[in-house]
Amino acid sequence: MLIERDTPEREDVRQLLAGHLADMYATSPPESVHALDPAALAGPGVSFWTAREGSWLLGCAALKDLATGDGEIKSMRTAEPARGQGVAAALLRHLLAEARSSGYRRLFLETGSHAFFAPARRLYRRHGFAECPPFAGYEPDPHSVFMTLDLTADAEQPAAAG
Repeated sequence: MLIERDTPEREDVRQLLAGHLADMYATSPPESVHALDPAALAGPGVSFWTAREGSWLLGCAALKDLATGDGEIKSMRTAEPARGQGVAAALLRHLLAEARSSGYRRLFLETGSHAFFAPARRLYRRHGFAECPPFAGYEPDPHSVFMTLDLTADAEQPAAAG
């Protein structure tokens, strides 16, 4: 698996992100969907990566600069045929390394509170994230779970395979 900078405007990535957005709107009310579309993911202040095996797109993830020395994880998505193969964990470890090397002090994320999002919440907890109050303009929302990780506390946060 190779993880490298990419553009969310590639056709296979657009298709993966379309599925991501469709799932978000199918599981949460519109006002509670905070996923970015490809144009926003290609915008300033956002870094975007894909994981590939040859030409096969396995997943994607992005970091959004919060301009406070902090970052936000956006659009973590694993292609359905690649689920359960460690793609999300590899992408998350890559984002953590990129955030540390970029000098971020903390990472934040917003994910859903419904059962559909339970695997994502487990993944983030395994890598040291903990629930926190809303951040960066988000409002409290029963459909959202907000999480953070202090990158200055320990360069080697807990991680598990998978």
